[in-house]
Amino acid sequence: MLTDQNETVEKENRLRALMSEMDLRAVAMSTNANFAWFTCGGSNYVGIASEIGVATAVFTGNAKYIVCDNIEAQRLAEEEITNQGFEFRICQWYETRKTDLIKEIAGGGRLGSDAPLDGAVDVSSQLDGLRRSLTSAEIQRYQTIGRQVSDCLVATARQVERGMTENQVAGILDSHLRSLGIVPILTLIAADERAACYRHPLPTHKPIQRYVMIVTGARKWGLVVSASRIVSFEEVTKDLREKHDAVIRVDAEMIAATRVGTPMNEVLQRGIEAYAKCGFPDEWRLHHQGGPTGYKSRDFRVTLDTDTRISENQAFAWNPSISGTKSEDTIIATAGGSIILSLTEGWPALEVDVNGTKIPRPDIFVR
Repeated sequence: MLTDQNETVEKENRLRALMSEMDLRAVAMSTNANFAWFTCGGSNYVGIASEIGVATAVFTGNAKYIVCDNIEAQRLAEEEITNQGFEFRICQWYETRKTDLIKEIAGGGRLGSDAPLDGAVDVSSQLDGLRRSLTSAEIQRYQTIGRQVSDCLVATARQVERGMTENQVAGILDSHLRSLGIVPILTLIAADERAACYRHPLPTHKPIQRYVMIVTGARKWGLVVSASRIVSFEEVTKDLREKHDAVIRVDAEMIAATRVGTPMNEVLQRGIEAYAKCGFPDEWRLHHQGGPTGYKSRDFRVTLDTDTRISENQAFAWNPSISGTKSEDTIIATAGGSIILSLTEGWPALEVDVNGTKIPRPDIFVR
């Protein structure tokens, strides 16, 4: 992956401003999210279950370093972080010197860290803020990932069959994602009544009889795309049709309300009002409605108390649900309106009119 020099400069400038504000000599970034952000898409994890990676990026304002052990150094240098001007500080895997190396880089000065580190200042929330507004290079990468994830969902919908188990469907989807270098960090599959019973349906051995809900959280270059789809193997029932039409209306209203400068709780309130107008006033209480995303599946879940304003070029994944159905895609709030990243022409869509603006939302894929 080629690195955009303007992206690197922008991120370093954001960090310098933070360091000046907090009187920091250096900033250490060990979480998967912040490491990927600062290295423009590099990965510092080995096991995907951990938020803290095996390498730490350290920035001093005029130099930057990768601190890791000898197991990881060569691969990181050759495959994850190339031509970005990082200097490697390496310890042996059997030594406990990683923290000492980070502190040596800080030269005894005040150190900020996004992970627990003795004597360091916690700057995790401040780094969340620095990641908020995506650069043009990040948006281009995100658009590529969004198309790829959408294509994988289409391919999965065409391949799954009635009688397959949820676990088999999960395997098909994850295989398509992995074939493109995309890491599935969340896979939820719900056949038939499980879609109505559970908001977080981990896949099981249950076979599909009528329809299946497919949900993915997929990561590449550090960026996460979230999307939900439904595949039916028979004519859609009246009940499911009414619920799905309602949930995509709620989703469209929230997408339309996702405008730069708008408090996030206003978007949620718009969704709650849409639930009520569609005849499902209490469904929003049964599951969170999503929030800002990017280098995490959600930076946080938006509640009615979240008065943080939407930044330009900030990514969101709203996920309204009504028992048995759901609507979810990853979008970016730009000055010209929201860009939907994860819905391509291969999936059937319905256009929802929101105050004269047509917003495409995923329909049920009928096989």
